[in-house]
Amino acid sequence: MSLIPVFEIGLWNAWIFMLCLFLTMLATGKLKKGEAPKNELDNLGKTEKNIFIFSKVVFFCAVIYSIFLPLELGTIWSYVGIPVTLIGLATVTIVMVNFAATPYGEPVTKGLYRYSRHPMYITSTLFFLGVGIASASWLFLLLSILFSISHFMNAIPEERFCLKQYGKAYQEYMNRTPKLIGIPKA
Repeated sequence: MSLIPVFEIGLWNAWIFMLCLFLTMLATGKLKKGEAPKNELDNLGKTEKNIFIFSKVVFFCAVIYSIFLPLELGTIWSYVGIPVTLIGLATVTIVMVNFAATPYGEPVTKGLYRYSRHPMYITSTLFFLGVGIASASWLFLLLSILFSISHFMNAIPEERFCLKQYGKAYQEYMNRTPKLIGIPKA
């Protein structure tokens, strides 16, 4: 890993993985049916809004940087990072399909949501860390960590929103499902 990042537009850059992520988001977004609930941003405090915006800015910076970030193919970084990225991408896809398959009036509780109340955050963290390792970029790893921390901080208002939106059904889900990862309670 180099301390000074390489900036070079190329075919085998990290943008390939970001494109796969966007295509997955686009495809699964088309599966969701029904009427969307109210915007959860309306109920955020000033600090929570700033964290939410910060997470989106960091995500945008990572996407832009990925265009100029060559993958370190044929190195130990790629042999470790690419499988981690692909596992992250596969699990993000599963989580998005789980989300899209749930009607708007119900909390998402099936699939990987049985083992975590926030599998999207966990799987996207895995994906971004894998890209950072595969590209051997400290800067991308730093962006990944900042994105993940801010993403996990967004879980607090998100759970408050879900409690308000779904009431007792979401409270029961919270009681039986670990916040990050684990075996659900009976």
